[in-house]
Amino acid sequence: MALRATRAVFMRGGTSKAVMFHAADLPPNRADWAPIFLGCMGSPDPNGRQLDGMGGGVSSLSKICIIGPPSRSDADVDYTFAQIPITGTDIDYSGNCGNMSSAIGPFAVDEGLVAVPRDGNATVRIHNTNTSKIIVAHFPVVDGRAAVTGDFALDGVAGTAAPIRLDFTDPAGSKTGKLLPTGNVVDLLDVPGLGKIRASLIDAANPGVHLAAADIGLTGLELPHELERNTALVAQLEALRQVAAVAMGFAPDLDAAKRMASIPKVVLLSAPQDSPTLSGQSLPASSIDILARTISVGQPHRAIPLTGALCLAVGCRVPGSVAHSLVRASESSLRIGHPSGVIVVAADTQLRADGSLHVAAASVFRTARRLFQGDVLTAG
Repeated sequence: MALRATRAVFMRGGTSKAVMFHAADLPPNRADWAPIFLGCMGSPDPNGRQLDGMGGGVSSLSKICIIGPPSRSDADVDYTFAQIPITGTDIDYSGNCGNMSSAIGPFAVDEGLVAVPRDGNATVRIHNTNTSKIIVAHFPVVDGRAAVTGDFALDGVAGTAAPIRLDFTDPAGSKTGKLLPTGNVVDLLDVPGLGKIRASLIDAANPGVHLAAADIGLTGLELPHELERNTALVAQLEALRQVAAVAMGFAPDLDAAKRMASIPKVVLLSAPQDSPTLSGQSLPASSIDILARTISVGQPHRAIPLTGALCLAVGCRVPGSVAHSLVRASESSLRIGHPSGVIVVAADTQLRADGSLHVAAASVFRTARRLFQGDVLTAG
């Protein structure tokens, strides 16, 4: 069997990792990308471990980023995100990964795709083709390359690194063109196995379905391994995601929604309370404004996905929403507690005279690092 070598870079972005490709190194027809991406990640793997590829057996480690020249005059690069299934073969291009968005600017600088000062601060305007939105990355550069070392600590990632600020401009309506795709602040979703569940369906940065953990019999303190053990609940939450996907207009029916596994993210919410973390330490209620547990691509997430945090921050600003009813009042940044710690997100919102919410931007700090560069080998 011949092996195909494709130039690639492996990077951590925030609390995720992905293989990064230049668009020019891939076939011009997107339909021809699938064998390369699946082979790269080691999918499909019925054992769920992706041992024969670069994937890590969880959704946050089964990702691909494609970077190329900009197709818009207000961007420096185009960036396409692909969520690679672990046990299946349906690659999902429907949403963005906010964590990996933090790696795009440094990748573009280090690969010579954009011009930046030799020393100082870089600004890279990123066009995410999945959502047709602009993300502006700000980060330090040293000797013409993205800085790696720094004193910024990111919960869920060991050590410290150089900070990267991401500004998601005009994030509302990332997939539907509307902040509230159904027109309702709260919807009553009829979910097999759960019954009728109150949820807020929010489309900002990446679409989310927000519900109170208490409404499905949870405390909101459950850690990912506890949720994973409750396989019946995980299946019910996947059913809820599919119902929400149809209600938000992403899919015409539940079968189609099942194939679109990455959106919307399901986020279980509770009011601030002392909560455990994966490190064994406890988050005091005073350190957070809202507590979240996220289901991403059918799996309880070890942290909150970045775009999920951005969506939640916006949802907290929508009067009457599920998140708004649980969040501690805050005029500036929001502190979201999750299994790995706390993420601080700023949402620049204004309430219009007609009661609608305008979202100018949502911002967050991340870190990223290049792990290796070379060729990835796939069959064919």
